[in-house]
Amino acid sequence: MSVAVRVIPCLDVDAGRVVKGVNFVDLADVGDPVEMARVYDAEGADELTFLDISASADGRATTLEVVGRTAEEVFVPLTVGGGVRSADDVARLLRAGADKVGVNTAAVERPALIEEISRRFGSQVLVLSVDARRVRPGDPPTPSGFEVTTHGGRRGTGRDAVAWVRHAAEAGAGEVLLNSIDTDGTKSGFDLDLIAAVRAAVDVPLIASGGAGNAEHFVEAVRAGADAVLAASVFHYGWMRIGEVKDALRAAGLEVR
Repeated sequence: MSVAVRVIPCLDVDAGRVVKGVNFVDLADVGDPVEMARVYDAEGADELTFLDISASADGRATTLEVVGRTAEEVFVPLTVGGGVRSADDVARLLRAGADKVGVNTAAVERPALIEEISRRFGSQVLVLSVDARRVRPGDPPTPSGFEVTTHGGRRGTGRDAVAWVRHAAEAGAGEVLLNSIDTDGTKSGFDLDLIAAVRAAVDVPLIASGGAGNAEHFVEAVRAGADAVLAASVFHYGWMRIGEVKDALRAAGLEVR
């Protein structure tokens, strides 16, 4: 049974403002998260993802107040991530208005967190956010050729990205947000090899992120194995509209929401 493809704008938030960069650096302010969420909801976004990208690196929790104001303005599912370290953090975000919660750095550092969250809230609440990159020349190889990074892409772990996703899915992660550090913000297209490798390893829904530059890139990502496609820059700067992406997916014979 085919599942309708979801199109998801991503709000990368730093100090209460939406920012965007290339390869997770040189961040520029692009707007107010609440206002942008309102616009995307009206434009037909299937979901919204809100990532507090500096929370883990700064050692602080996601800004609950901004999450709450965003949740009040949108009527589609809202996934929130950044700085989530415990099941209690998840509870606070759900109370603030999140529908799903993303975990990344803390789960890599303490994998038992995945099972703790899944057991308490159900796997449908838990999104494993993975910032993966190709293993750099001179670094120890991984079986898949991809490694997990943490702290907003700032630290390599040497851990195989595909094996990590497989472990997390078995432990109770209900969905995977797969972001390529190498293609993030480049507009050169999603990392199709990464998507295909993870798709071959797990059955849970897979969100492709990092690198969208034109409508065909979204089609390629779905054909590589993504169930949903996520982007930031192309939507934030008005280079593409959500409706254009959905039209392109439909034209390629893919079912959309």
